[in-house]
Amino acid sequence: MAAHGSGWDGDAEALRGLGERLAARRLERNQTQAQLAKVAGVSLRTVVRLESGESSQLTNLVRVLRALELLGPLMESLATLAPAPQSRPLVQLRSRARVRQRASPQRDEPAAGAPAKWTWGDEPEDERR
Repeated sequence: MAAHGSGWDGDAEALRGLGERLAARRLERNQTQAQLAKVAGVSLRTVVRLESGESSQLTNLVRVLRALELLGPLMESLATLAPAPQSRPLVQLRSRARVRQRASPQRDEPAAGAPAKWTWGDEPEDERR
């Protein structure tokens, strides 16, 4: 889903913008790329890739964000933008606070094991449908 008009319309633009912000934060802290890599526990090449907007593993991004002291604020922002789903208290009580683990597929037909329409069995074949 693209945020039109935000300058982040494509993946490449978003990665480049994120890399620029990471580099700016690192420079604000007066750190070299090598120093940041050491603190974050990643390779120098990883820092170079992230700052240049290249793809990297999510774990590496999290490590660099933590080293730049940006992970906490980012997580707080995400919690505001996408809060944890809340259900009504009665629903929680009835379900014994079970947390949903999977999405259910959409079904066009009755669920497996659903009772079929009951008939006496003596109707003509075309009425049984």
